[in-house]
Amino acid sequence: MKVAFVTGSSRGIGRAVADLLTENGYAVVYSGTRPDRPSDLAAERDYIACDVADPKAREKAFAHILHTYRRLDLFVSNAGVAPLQRRDILETDEESFDRVMSINLKGAFFMCQAAARMMLETRQAGDTPRMVIVSSMSAYTSSTSRGEYCVSKAGLSMTAKLFADRLAGEGIPVFEVRPGIIDTDMTRVVHEKYDRLIAEGLLPVPRFGTPRDVANVVLACASGLLDYSAGQVLNADGGFDLRRL
Repeated sequence: MKVAFVTGSSRGIGRAVADLLTENGYAVVYSGTRPDRPSDLAAERDYIACDVADPKAREKAFAHILHTYRRLDLFVSNAGVAPLQRRDILETDEESFDRVMSINLKGAFFMCQAAARMMLETRQAGDTPRMVIVSSMSAYTSSTSRGEYCVSKAGLSMTAKLFADRLAGEGIPVFEVRPGIIDTDMTRVVHEKYDRLIAEGLLPVPRFGTPRDVANVVLACASGLLDYSAGQVLNADGGFDLRRL
């Protein structure tokens, strides 16, 4: 059985990804920052608390996977946060900037590093481990009320390129998946704004995306059908990236 590790999978996009991978035969390690498993997560599913910004938590998570499964076939870097308060970039403070960057970028970078090392050390002949980095349309879209988030996602996009470049020759395809406007807790505070923009024609596909929409794209990356396209960006954004006139 193939083993997948999905960060930030206690809810939202990560949960949808982990559930879909489970449905497709993976032994999935769910994770989140809460110390106890989510109450709605079945007892037979594996859960480990992992704050990706904490080096000791990262080490503990991968030690658990190595001890329990002795392999890692798919790593999905999904954990991320928005600023606690939306502020104009002229008002952004260092505390908020450091918090967002430590989780969304620094934590993700070193989780990918640890995952890559484990894949290289544990894979068997014929195995093709894969990595998927979930970033955001904010990697290239300006939102001046949450600049630290945009900067973190732009850096995460480069992280995906770097790992794709480094690992392609090792036979480990790496992909970047960019969600657009997805109906999650993160977008709930601006739901009315996005409803209006969508109604006014912002998206060629005129609706909010769902976590399952993003999960489907991650599953496509995991399928092996895209391996010769390693390093590619796959948009799960209702066509936002078309930048139409």
